[in-house]
Amino acid sequence: MNSTSDPAAAKEAAEHFKKIHSKIKGEVSRVIVGQSDVIDGVLTALFAGGHVLLEGVPGLGKTILVRTLGEAVDLDFSRIQFTPDMMPADIQGTQLLVEVEGGGHELEFRQGPLVANLVLADEINRATPKTQSALLEAMQERTMTVGVRTIHLEDPYCVMATQNPVEQEGTYPLPEAQLDRFLMKIVVGYPEEEEYRAILDRTTGSEEVTVSKVSDGKEIMEMRDIVRAIPVPDHVQRYAIRLVMATQPGTEHAPQLVNENVLLGSSPRGAQGLLLAAKVKALLADRFAVATEDIAAVAHAVLRHRLHINFQGQADGVTADNVVDGVLSHVRAQGGQVQ
Repeated sequence: MNSTSDPAAAKEAAEHFKKIHSKIKGEVSRVIVGQSDVIDGVLTALFAGGHVLLEGVPGLGKTILVRTLGEAVDLDFSRIQFTPDMMPADIQGTQLLVEVEGGGHELEFRQGPLVANLVLADEINRATPKTQSALLEAMQERTMTVGVRTIHLEDPYCVMATQNPVEQEGTYPLPEAQLDRFLMKIVVGYPEEEEYRAILDRTTGSEEVTVSKVSDGKEIMEMRDIVRAIPVPDHVQRYAIRLVMATQPGTEHAPQLVNENVLLGSSPRGAQGLLLAAKVKALLADRFAVATEDIAAVAHAVLRHRLHINFQGQADGVTADNVVDGVLSHVRAQGGQVQ
């Protein structure tokens, strides 16, 4: 899609994108009550070609959301329930000695659940560092190394992980390098009162909801092409860059809040993530170019997991979201100017 040279084609592509997005979201919403922003965030990651981390206490529907998405889109879907005793071979696959016709034996590779298009990594912070490193390669390189064998993972490839922010027993916090591979971190909150009614009606009655497949891998790749083609004006790109630089303590754009409370700021992947997620936001808002308001709208989800609060900030109760709020206030939207 070339928005600048062919406005009619741009409008047609944007309308097609919204139609597919609405179709998938509608199917997922038949099972998931409320959580509209969470569903949008998960679909943003899928259409932007990134991975997503869902964080929330147990029972909020994180797992069923991703599983329902796997049912609504005709992709090879797998689920990994992480535990501390899980080894890399459990998720990558391993060589097995199998008997062949004639009485002989040969080594045969049996692939693990990482070989899929949509991978649900449930309770990812229960995996040991050794297993997390195997997942990291798949997320970043779209490859899997088993012995001397390198397996290329087919697109679309997306890891959707869940974690409980409260329970710490038997968990291994994700290293910054792995967190940085997630396009977005979405915080899943409690439902509203009326949503509780709908949840109870759907889950305690006799009616069973059947989810239909309304899209497929080819269509998802087409949506990714549309997203990539959305242009970003210079002043919007500058705004995204300065937002990221403002999270880095010691830079000319960092506010006092960052210098005093942040140990590590966002990497350049944060700027990439802001633009990709904002492109999806622009399409859904019927804009054929990214605006600064699109960048600001996705800033928390894209940046919160890329910030490491120092001991002083933790003692004072400063959170990553507080820092993103401060950075957004510090950097003016128009032209990315600093207050």
